[in-house]
Amino acid sequence: MARTNNGAGSKSTAANKGNTSKGSAAPKSSAGVITLAVDIGGTGIKAILLDEEDKPIGERVRTPTPQPATPKAVLEVVADLARQAGSFDRVSVGFPGVVRDGVTKTAHNLDAQWVGFHLMAALEAKLGKPVRVCNDAGVQGYGVVTGKGLELAITLGTGLGSALFIDGRLVPNLELAHHPFRNNKTYEEFLGKKALEKLGKKKWNKKLQQAITQLEALFNYDHLYIGGGNVSKVTVELPQNVTKTSNIAGLYGGIALWRH
Repeated sequence: MARTNNGAGSKSTAANKGNTSKGSAAPKSSAGVITLAVDIGGTGIKAILLDEEDKPIGERVRTPTPQPATPKAVLEVVADLARQAGSFDRVSVGFPGVVRDGVTKTAHNLDAQWVGFHLMAALEAKLGKPVRVCNDAGVQGYGVVTGKGLELAITLGTGLGSALFIDGRLVPNLELAHHPFRNNKTYEEFLGKKALEKLGKKKWNKKLQQAITQLEALFNYDHLYIGGGNVSKVTVELPQNVTKTSNIAGLYGGIALWRH
């Protein structure tokens, strides 16, 4: 039987120190450590408060991603969402690009100013709390993987996110989106938001089915998780080792960035 996951289920027990960018340790209050989980996307920016058991505190807050999505504009949105969310002790951020030591190295669906931007330091200065940053698909994966075997997570949104896990440990900086898929076009060119709008849902689903076949042949994964804002558009029958997951897993996985 295929596994099912609502995005808030099993999680890996450890985060790879080399895969996330870490600030200082957060103080623990009598009520426990509260984490502000933030998911920065090309279309929307979301935030929610989580307790130490990964359970939500209050409602998720969301606002459209500003255009142009410069670091200054996005940081202002994150600060506003933080005020709306309430009191917290630390921050976990999922970012749509490669992140090394708190610095964003790529940002194909945001503004070019993000390349080389020290997101972790900027957010710590703005919010006054310790921050950890990871690729958004990595955070999504942490929210759903079991921690056993080879697990792959992809996110279908403005672009295509990807994260590979070995026994619950994230392989850093996998950029599957911009790898050639077919006809000299990349995975993102066939499966991103623009492709969905151009091809229509039926043809887009067919491309997804073809991509799943190719990804299994490439990675020989034990399980594939499909999430992201456009996962609701997936209508094709999926193999037993492929599961659709809730988009909110991109927030729930934030707790894993603080586990060692």
